[in-house]
Amino acid sequence: MPEAPIRVAVIVGSVREGRFGPVVADWLAAVADEHGGFEADVVDLAEPDLPLAMPAFGAAPSAAVVAEIAKVAPRLEAADAFVVVTPEYNHSYPASLKNAIDWHRAEWRAKPVAFVSYGGISGGLRAVEHLRAVFAELHAVTIRETVSFHGAQARFGADGVPHDAAAGVAAKALLDQLGWWARSLAEARAARPYPG
Repeated sequence: MPEAPIRVAVIVGSVREGRFGPVVADWLAAVADEHGGFEADVVDLAEPDLPLAMPAFGAAPSAAVVAEIAKVAPRLEAADAFVVVTPEYNHSYPASLKNAIDWHRAEWRAKPVAFVSYGGISGGLRAVEHLRAVFAELHAVTIRETVSFHGAQARFGADGVPHDAAAGVAAKALLDQLGWWARSLAEARAARPYPG
């Protein structure tokens, strides 16, 4: 009997006007679909209007904010794994991504997170290193393999596919590890409650 596909949320971390993130996210989602065993859902953080101001600790958000959270939260909750697609802004990741991470908590717990980054000369890797610490605090498991693009816009064709075949090889390695962790952690969560 075949295993159920791994539901992977591919998160577009940038909401900046003219951003390149959706191109990278769509490519990765297509690679995940072709890889086999994955069902990709591209979650674009430009869609919800999550406010920067959060309610006081222990207080419930307003009905309007709950409606915005509902555009994202069920999709994150349904995911078995995540791929965060992030640019690098000032040696770190965008505020929009941190805001979305902070509005959710249980959705990340005991699930694997992979990173695809893009940016200048560093290819967004400094943003990834900062994100690893954030996701550790949320009891998520970040995987070792990453895919990064320096000068990303010049590295993709008009068809939304990278010119260099090595990107596909790196994406396969990332997805192989993500799949292993997703299945292993799902089995562990099913066998016993996570103590976090």
